[in-house]
Amino acid sequence: MRLSVTALLVTLALCYYEANAIVCPTFTLDLTKFFYLPDELYRLSLAKYNAPPEVVAAKMEVKQCTDRVSVKNRLIITNILKILLNCTVTDVKAVLNPSSA
Repeated sequence: MRLSVTALLVTLALCYYEANAIVCPTFTLDLTKFFYLPDELYRLSLAKYNAPPEVVAAKMEVKQCTDRVSVKNRLIITNILKILLNCTVTDVKAVLNPSSA
């Protein structure tokens, strides 16, 4: 199993190395909620997706694992996401209005 996942990741890296990594603001917000909200509130925030109960249960199981990540490391990840989001907003503005760049 591990070898197949590694092979998949290497294949994706080789085939799609030029892909533009635009971070969706909604994804950033959801990931921030995932890191910082208590379980009950996060479960409520997942309701908007109308996901099957087993999917929600799996997501909550992963959240319990990531809740063990130190606050310091969560802040580092959040700051990286903010940087990516700012770069993405700038890139999108440049694409939408090339004369402003």
